Amino acid sequence: MRAVVFDGERARVVDDLAVRDPGPGEVLVAVSAAGLCHSDLSVIDGTIPFPVPVVLGHEGAGVVERVGEGVTHVAPGDPVALSTLATCGACAQCDRGRPTMCRRAIGRPGRPFTRAGEALYQFAANSAFAERTVVKAVQAVRLPADIPMPSAALIGCAVLTGVGAVLNRARVEAGDRVVVIGAGGVGLNVLQGARLAGAARIVAVDTDPDKAGLARRFGATDFFTSAEEVAGVLPAGADHVFECVGRAELIRRAVDLLDRHGQAVLLGVPPAGTEASFPVASLFLDKSVLGCRYGSSRPQRDIARYADLYRGGRLMLDELVTRTYPVEDFEKAAQDARAGRVARAVLTF
Repeated sequence: MRAVVFDGERARVVDDLAVRDPGPGEVLVAVSAAGLCHSDLSVIDGTIPFPVPVVLGHEGAGVVERVGEGVTHVAPGDPVALSTLATCGACAQCDRGRPTMCRRAIGRPGRPFTRAGEALYQFAANSAFAERTVVKAVQAVRLPADIPMPSAALIGCAVLTGVGAVLNRARVEAGDRVVVIGAGGVGLNVLQGARLAGAARIVAVDTDPDKAGLARRFGATDFFTSAEEVAGVLPAGADHVFECVGRAELIRRAVDLLDRHGQAVLLGVPPAGTEASFPVASLFLDKSVLGCRYGSSRPQRDIARYADLYRGGRLMLDELVTRTYPVEDFEKAAQDARAGRVARAVLTF
């Protein structure tokens, strides 16, 4: 079968990958579409260290092909979105409804794939850039059949991360003032999350002026190409600033833009070992800096919720899909994503 494999030097499309059958508590999914996230590109450029060879992709949707023993919530033929949380379901964090904190879902890559006799790693417990993948049953969330697969694929990462950061982690309230640094795939979902939450002012900041129209469509009330311009509309600062780029100087900028009792939420992924600095005194007025993993989401609950919001016309998914590419055109999709020419490039099988 076809897949995108990174061998430590380059990523390329192969056609001779094999995947094992699902075991107890697992699901085999025929992937229909998968979004190309910057996290996939970060594996290729070394920003995210990961063992190789690895099958890339982590934002996908498809159809259940087979289920392992004990799986009852999905069946062959069901359309599903895939999450990256291969949680245990039994630890204290899972029991508290915090699956993103499950230690068994972090840093334990499996190797369900083989190619020419060699085992390949699975990226983010998912590997959606393959025609078929095996995931834990908890990672497969059943979807209504009327959601287009390219749109459905994006729920599993960009939407969960961006909208979830607003609703679950920051808990933005009606009337709040929000700044979003970076209007890429995650940033756009932060914008629409703030809109859903009823924020009064939603300011998008991105160095690319061509993103202004899309940012406003997703909920921005203002758009600037420089963070220095934000003071013109929010002279006292913001209640929430979301950093969606992953650069140390922008983390500092997010803290600087806060009003009293404000919070900076970090969503961008900088290179491993990156350090950010800011005056400690700048936090004394009840300001805070929050990390956020995967939108602090509960995928079985949140994916279904976002699907309902989409079907009700309140959540934008189709508009995120700038262009679809057959998986064979992975390199073109990657070039467009790196250049910022797409909100989300989606690979199709």
